[in-house]
Amino acid sequence: MRDPIFEPITINNLKIKNRIYLPAMHLGMAQEFEVTDQIINFYAQRAKGKPGMICAGYATVDELSGNTQNIGAHDDKFIPGLQKLSNAIKDNGSLCAMQINHAGRYNFSFFLNGKQPVAPSPIASRMTRETPKEMTVDDIEETINAFAQAALRVQKAGFDAVEVLSGTGYLISEFLSPLTNQRSDNYGGSFENRRRFGLEVVTAVRDAVGEDYPLIVRMNGNDFMPGGNSRLELQEYAQALSDGPVDALCINVGWHEARVPQIVASVPRGTFSYLARGIKEKVSVPVIASHRINDPETARQILDDGMCDMVAMGRSLIADPMLPEKTRLGKEKEIMHCIACAQGCFDNLFKLKHVECLCNPLAGHEGAYPVKKAASPKKILVAGAGPAGMTAALTAYSRGHNVTIYESHTRPGGQLYLAASPPGRQEFAQLAKDLETQITAKKIPIVLSTDLTQTLIKKENPDMVILATGAKPLVPPIPGIDLPHVVESWDVLQNKVFTGKKVAIIGGGAVGVETALFLAEKGTLSAEAVKFLLVNRAQDPETLFKLATQGTKQITLIEMLDKMGTDIGKSTKWGMMQDLGRYNVKTMTGSKVINITPEGLEVENEQEGNIHEIEADTVVVAAGSVPYNPLEPVLEKMGVNYRIVGDTKQVGTAFNAVHQGYKAGVEI
Repeated sequence: MRDPIFEPITINNLKIKNRIYLPAMHLGMAQEFEVTDQIINFYAQRAKGKPGMICAGYATVDELSGNTQNIGAHDDKFIPGLQKLSNAIKDNGSLCAMQINHAGRYNFSFFLNGKQPVAPSPIASRMTRETPKEMTVDDIEETINAFAQAALRVQKAGFDAVEVLSGTGYLISEFLSPLTNQRSDNYGGSFENRRRFGLEVVTAVRDAVGEDYPLIVRMNGNDFMPGGNSRLELQEYAQALSDGPVDALCINVGWHEARVPQIVASVPRGTFSYLARGIKEKVSVPVIASHRINDPETARQILDDGMCDMVAMGRSLIADPMLPEKTRLGKEKEIMHCIACAQGCFDNLFKLKHVECLCNPLAGHEGAYPVKKAASPKKILVAGAGPAGMTAALTAYSRGHNVTIYESHTRPGGQLYLAASPPGRQEFAQLAKDLETQITAKKIPIVLSTDLTQTLIKKENPDMVILATGAKPLVPPIPGIDLPHVVESWDVLQNKVFTGKKVAIIGGGAVGVETALFLAEKGTLSAEAVKFLLVNRAQDPETLFKLATQGTKQITLIEMLDKMGTDIGKSTKWGMMQDLGRYNVKTMTGSKVINITPEGLEVENEQEGNIHEIEADTVVVAAGSVPYNPLEPVLEKMGVNYRIVGDTKQVGTAFNAVHQGYKAGVEI
C-alpha cells in the first residue's frame, strides 16, 4: 500500500529516501561555537531513526550572528567539528544539512561582549529591548560574503546540503519587513528593494558552493506581525527565490515576537500546512511544511493532500528519535508523541539550558544516562500509574527487573488526564496513552482499581517499592470553605460538578488559569460550528469571533501574588494570559480571600487593605496541591526499601515527574 511518507524525493541532484525532514533547532549544546559530543550524540540518535534528511543548526556566519551556544561556521577552525557532526549523521543512516543564519537585532549585547547587535534599521526589538546598530552598505556586503563563506565551510565539512534561514524575525527577514527596514537606499523602501538582501545572500551562497550543491531556504509563510510582510508578499518572495538559485523551500511560521501561538499544544496538528500549500502553488521546487506535525498520520495526510512535498518534524523527533523507523515498520502505536508542552525545549532555552524533553528523558542526555541491565534483577512494585510511576516502571523493566504496577483508578495516566481537560491542552492525554501503550507492549502487569496496601506488600514481598501516588488538592483554611457551593478545580476540570453563571476561582496558578479558561469556553461556538457558519456565510467574521470567545459564565480569577500563572512555562504562559483577556475573565492579583459566604466571597486587597465583596454562584478552589504519600510510613515500619518520585515527593510539573521516574528506574 502506497505511503506518501516513504516515497523518495530529489532536491537538486540529491536523492532523499523519505519525506521526513528534521529541521534545525537551537539546542543550546555548543561550547564556544564548537560542536560538542552532546550535539553529536543527539543527532546521531535521531539519524538512527532514519528521517530522510536532518538539518542541524543554526550555525553562525560571523561573530555578530549568534552566541557561543550556537554551532560556529564563521571560521575555518570550526570545520573539523562540523565534519564530525556530518559524519555522525550520515554514518547512522540519514542525509544531513546545516542551517546558517544571522540573528540580526534578535541577538543580545551581553552575548557579544557588549557589542551592539546589527540590523537594517535602528529599531528596538520587543524581545531583546535593545536598539541595534544600522548596517552600512559595507556591512551588508561583508555579511553577504560571510553567508557565502559559511556555506562553503558547511560544504567542505561534508554536509549534503546547506539551508539559509530567511525568516523568524532574524536578519534576512528584518530586511524583508517594513516593520524593521526603514532604509532609504537600495536595500529599503519598495518590496523589491527590501528583498534584495535575501536574494543577494542566496546568490552569493550559490556562487560559493556551485550549481550541483543543494541549497534550501527556510522562510516564513506568514510573519503574523501586524504591519509586516503580507502572506502574498512572502509568496512573491518565494517565487523569486525558486526562480533563482534555490532548490527547496522550508516554510516557517511567525516571528519570535508574534502574538499568534506557533508551537504549543493549543495549535491544532498540521494547522500551518496551508502556508506551505500557498507557496507550493506558486513555485516549482520542493516545499517543506513545518510546525505541529507530530504524528505520521498528520504528515501522511498533508503530503497526500498536496499541501507540501516534505514534512518538517523537529520536536517530534526530540520526543521519539525512532519515529520514522517505527512508522516504516508498522509500529506507529509505539511512538512517543511530542505533546507540544515546550517545557523541556523552548522553556529551557529561556533559562540558557540545553534542550530536554518531557516525553523523552534521554533527550539532551544521549549517552549520559544509559540503561544497563541490572547485575541483580529485583522484584519491584510501583504504587501509582501516573507519568512518574509508568516511566519508572518502564525504565526498571528495561533493566531486567520484575515490575508490577498498582493503580487505584480505573485507567492509567494520573493527572495527565486532568492536565488535558482545559482547552488547547488535550495533547497531555496523548502522553498518558503513549505510556500506557508502552506498558502494554512490554507486558508489564498493571493492576487497576487497586490500592497497593500493607497486605499486598506482605504478600508480594518486593525488594523495592516505588511510590508514585501523586498529589491531592490543597484545601486552604478559609472560613466558609465547606459551604455547598464551594467545589474543587479538579472536579470542575473532570466535569464532575456543575457551576453557576457567576464563578469565582481562588488561586491564579496554572490550575486556576486552566480552570478559568475551561469554564470560559462554556457556551462558545465549537470549531466545527464556526467553520459551518463561516462557509455558509451565516455570520460575519467579527460576529463569529465574539461567539467563539464570549461564553455564558462570568468568571473572576483571584490570586494572592502580584502576577498570574507564575508556575506556567514561558512558552505557554503568554498565550494563556492573552486568552484570559480574550475570553473576558476578570483577574485580581495581590488579593486574598478572607471569607466565603453563601452569596460569594470577601477579598482583601493586600496593597490597599480594602475588602471587596464578590458575588458568586460557585466558588472554585484552585489553591494548588500537596503530596499524597500514605504508604511511606507503612514501608518504614515494614523495613521495605522504597523510592519516592513525582508529586508524591514534591509537587512539580509533568516534566519533573517523568525525569524523576526515569532516574529512579535507572538507579535501582
